[in-house]
Amino acid sequence: MPTYTPPLRDMQFVMHEVLNAVDALREIPRHAEVDADTLDAVVAEAGKFAAEVLAPLNAVGDREGCKLDKASHEVRTPTGFKEAYAAFVEGGWPALPCEPEFGGQGLPVLLNQCMYEMLNSANQAWTMYPGLTHGAYECLTIHGTDAQKRMYLPKLTSGHWTGTMCLTEPHCGTDLGLLRTKAEPQADGTYKLTGQKIFISAGEHDMVENIVHLVLARLPDAPAGNKGISLFVVPKYLVDADGRLGARNAITCGAIEHKMGIHGNATCQMNLDGAVGTLVGEPNKGLQAMFVMMNAARLGVGNQSLGLTESAYQNAAAYAKERRQMRALSGPKEPDQGADRIIVHPDVRKMLLTARAYAEGGRAVAMHTALLIDKELHHPDPEVRKACADEVALLTPIIKAFFTDNGWIATSHCLQVFGGHGYIAEWGMEQYVRDSRINMIYEGTNTVQSLDLLGRKVLGDNGRKLKAFGKHIAQFVEDNGVDEKMLEFVNPLADLGDKVTKLTTELGFKAMKNPDEVGAAAVDYLRVCGHLVFAYFWARMAKIALDRQAGGDPFYVAKLHTARFYFAKLLPETAGLIRSARAGLEPLMAMDEALF
Repeated sequence: MPTYTPPLRDMQFVMHEVLNAVDALREIPRHAEVDADTLDAVVAEAGKFAAEVLAPLNAVGDREGCKLDKASHEVRTPTGFKEAYAAFVEGGWPALPCEPEFGGQGLPVLLNQCMYEMLNSANQAWTMYPGLTHGAYECLTIHGTDAQKRMYLPKLTSGHWTGTMCLTEPHCGTDLGLLRTKAEPQADGTYKLTGQKIFISAGEHDMVENIVHLVLARLPDAPAGNKGISLFVVPKYLVDADGRLGARNAITCGAIEHKMGIHGNATCQMNLDGAVGTLVGEPNKGLQAMFVMMNAARLGVGNQSLGLTESAYQNAAAYAKERRQMRALSGPKEPDQGADRIIVHPDVRKMLLTARAYAEGGRAVAMHTALLIDKELHHPDPEVRKACADEVALLTPIIKAFFTDNGWIATSHCLQVFGGHGYIAEWGMEQYVRDSRINMIYEGTNTVQSLDLLGRKVLGDNGRKLKAFGKHIAQFVEDNGVDEKMLEFVNPLADLGDKVTKLTTELGFKAMKNPDEVGAAAVDYLRVCGHLVFAYFWARMAKIALDRQAGGDPFYVAKLHTARFYFAKLLPETAGLIRSARAGLEPLMAMDEALF
């Protein structure tokens, strides 16, 4: 069975040495008293919960899955899941970044990011139950009425209730403008919703007494398409004005999906048969309100793959240092043994270092983004809040798509390190691969993220957000371009920055002539931009490691080696991607569809 050790030293490195998080948080009045010891202590305790409580349940959840009682429409989660969730609530973990007004602890989002990375490493399927709840909390915090906030937020904050997002229907996945679920207004100001939703993660389970569904539906007079979608809050059990649970609402689970992975999470078909709900936000503007939860979910999905990448790497690295097969091509490294350990083989090292570089690079980007969100939400300067919001918007599709693509690559590589043993269930590596695959699909496929990045986030504002991020890179290059020791990192970073600028301009001109050019280039473009972001953070980490490795700390030595590997072996992928992006639409669309 796989093991998991929380990467506390690396999280501390990113927090304190790369991001200088304490100084950044001191600029925010509500976090001015947060110190390094507090940050480290919370992360360590969260890691302990992940490793000791959740990780042992990962294989259990995969093996048992969830069970639906079709008579009662109740879902039973795998053995130990309910008890683990009770311990999670008892420890106050759901309330970590939530507003004190609703019973939250008001701690930085940065801490929540670290916690959820570790939870995902330990058990992605379980982590989806509280993870989706936080997105529902954020949506209602921004768009809910005062009555809705009083009714739902304290219980969502404490974790005594969980939340879901109900978007997809059998005939519409990405294209929500096609949805048919109806909402009929009632005399008392509520609405009765009728329709079916599918692929609803955590839609029904036995871990809490109530589940709060955020449901997209159409009012009777709604215009067609996305402009006619409204958002409603629909609880599993109706709630009275005093917060007491009442009758069972007419929203039930009709079936649970049998899936490739994340077996421990109930992926439900939800039937609404006149379910009572209340409107969230304005009529026909539900998609804008739901995007709060969707964007949180996209960052969360990237974090899922980051967690899986770390866990897969740890187990593969440990195996490679023990498993003996063949001899090194240059001659036996341990002649007194029957074979060398596979860690001596170059391609095994390449697979391991690929996973490690994507895990550590992703961790730095994810924690940086979480710190940006802290500033976006609470910094006293409105210009800082706006700049941080813009950068988060730019990075969100990259985190969702680049991280999950990398997670698929990394978990597959780590399985490969095990050879045939990786393909069987005993070692747990094949579960990481299966679990990781969904992350490239849900919360907007990675192609959708790519279209969002190139079409909306870059070309949509004439490159303003991208140029702002580019200024950070340019400043780093200027500050470090005269340091000979840094040239192996600075030069390729500067070169890629120039190439991204030129590629963006070229694609912008093509798109003006034919918008389909965006669709032809977007996936390649996002991956190039993902590497640009990773290269910037790896260069920053390399600088720190160079400055501090003299003391002999193996942490900095390993960090520098991993940075060099990233720049030498992973970043060059961008050359082919840029060439592919520039090849444009013609090779894709020239063949008549009848020939497919």
